Amino acid sequence: MLMGSAFCSCSEAALLSVPMLKAQQLAESKKPAAVALLAVRKKINRPIATIVILNNLFNIMGSVLIGGMAANLLNDALLGLFTGLLTLLVILFGEIFPKIFGERYAVPIALSVAAPVRWITWLFTPIVLLLEKVTAPFVGAGNRPSTNEAEIKLMATIGHQEGIIEADEAEMIRRVFRLNDLKSVDIMTPRVALTHVPGDITIAAAQAQILNSQHSRILVSDADIDHILGLVFKTDLLAALIQGQGDRPVREVARPVRFVSETERADKLLKEFQTSREHLAVVVDEYGGVSGVVTLEDVLEVLTGEIVDETDRNIDLQN
Repeated sequence: MLMGSAFCSCSEAALLSVPMLKAQQLAESKKPAAVALLAVRKKINRPIATIVILNNLFNIMGSVLIGGMAANLLNDALLGLFTGLLTLLVILFGEIFPKIFGERYAVPIALSVAAPVRWITWLFTPIVLLLEKVTAPFVGAGNRPSTNEAEIKLMATIGHQEGIIEADEAEMIRRVFRLNDLKSVDIMTPRVALTHVPGDITIAAAQAQILNSQHSRILVSDADIDHILGLVFKTDLLAALIQGQGDRPVREVARPVRFVSETERADKLLKEFQTSREHLAVVVDEYGGVSGVVTLEDVLEVLTGEIVDETDRNIDLQN
């Protein structure tokens, strides 16, 4: 009785202590025990119900049989003492110690018992199905996620505290989750810090503006900054000046520019920059006016922190 109860308690604790993510990681090895463990973890309710039923059978039937034998052999005083001792043994060696052991050595024990538990669960299927029908109105349905954002952040923090990952790695993991929390309006360079030149003026007339700009891409506007025609690379303008083409209108060397709304999420911006192979987009408000520009660098700074090169005169142009 004690061995059967201990097996059930230890197996239950071990199977419940192995996270789903760990079971999936182990199953990648394609070993039969690991595959069986993943199958058990995916539908843990039935194996646990089977283990609980089996555990109660060991405890109840064992107690009845042992109690009957003791009643025939012992007097009333010794029978009471024996019952108390048996109860203590069941609590200690059938429940507490096996569960502690199962939780402490969860992975190797779970791998060892996964296949037998699947087989026993199959044998007890009719009883388990009956119990599921009875308990369904009280339990409810639906699959819960194996983890969530807060848990992953906490795991990163704990991993750093325990020396498993470096501080910069933990910070990078936490920053990743900011990508879908921040919008383009939160990371853009505002319109007051933008450099733009009218499209109708010549490159030579815009020379001073071109040389004074610290941006590698310069917006080309029509009547005002709210009417953007495109953008030009500073290197293209300088090359045109060197080649004696300063009399060309700026609009002739302008390239198309992407427009995004203020509510565009940073993670979507990163994907768009990657697929379009562009590094800059103009941010417009709900009325179509220009709010600022957002660049690939702005998005990457969400992950890495401020990026400054030797040509930057202002560290943060977003404020």
